Amino acid sequence: MKKIQLFVCLLALCNLTLFAQTGRPPRISHTTEKSATHVPLQETPASLKGIYSNLGKKGYYSDTQGWTVSGPASKNGSTQFIAMPFTPKTNAHVSQVGVAVQYISGANQVNVSLYGDTSGAPGTLLAGPVTVTNLPANGTCCAVGLANFSPVAVTGLTQYWVVVDTPLTGTGSDFLGAWKFIGTTTFLQGINTGSGWSGFQSTPEKAAGEVLGTIP
Repeated sequence: MKKIQLFVCLLALCNLTLFAQTGRPPRISHTTEKSATHVPLQETPASLKGIYSNLGKKGYYSDTQGWTVSGPASKNGSTQFIAMPFTPKTNAHVSQVGVAVQYISGANQVNVSLYGDTSGAPGTLLAGPVTVTNLPANGTCCAVGLANFSPVAVTGLTQYWVVVDTPLTGTGSDFLGAWKFIGTTTFLQGINTGSGWSGFQSTPEKAAGEVLGTIP
């Protein structure tokens, strides 16, 4: 009984910390796996190198759970945008970003952008938004949505953010989907529910993705 009570207290403390940072816990999307057959992750273009990835050698991620991504006109009726931080090991130029975002309803498209960091959350827009269409269906694995950028210079050992959001009005504002999870420890991520970006720690979930480009 004491062990159960301790676990409940720790869980409540984690939830309170998350709530204090974001105003409310981020929503999670759950689904069942549509197929046990996994589609391989798209091949990396020969001209590009990996700047950051949490997808592992086989590119696998959870196809049943992810952070909800929803535009203001989605059937959820509320906005939730998600951001994934990355830190290049060396100076580089970002040319392509892959995000494990899957489609549920609305227009099948999201915006992907690159941001600098401000106090542990997305700050200054560096590039984008790039509209990514035809995202894979929710509950499948393991294709990613690809956003191509004109090369964006990034500095080694400096944190940046990949932001996935939607237009506030018009085509795409009704998107509802999920940015699928990867990871087994506590990670910094970003959330925007309509009143600006803030950072939050998640345990153990992390948005799955990769950043590609050229490294001098």
